[in-house]
Amino acid sequence: MKGLPEERAVLLAEYIIENNATVRCAAKAFGISKSTVHKDVTQRLRAVSIPLYESCQRVLQTNKSQRHIRGGLATREKYALIKARSEIYRKARI
Repeated sequence: MKGLPEERAVLLAEYIIENNATVRCAAKAFGISKSTVHKDVTQRLRAVSIPLYESCQRVLQTNKSQRHIRGGLATREKYALIKARSEIYRKARI
């Protein structure tokens, strides 16, 4: 994504707020790195628009407080898939 970093910061913040997105989701949607997204919405955005910065930070803090739950769910899903595959393989061998 080309353009001025300040404009990009505003677009990223609006995307994060509208979609309740994580830094990783925003980076994927815009085709840029997570570190660029983080720098834009924490440093550059603060200099451009304080109200937008504060709204974006609320979403990011919510996501940060919930990340251990999402990680646990992803781990549970991973091992359920492994178990299902092993059962299918075991039944196919019988």
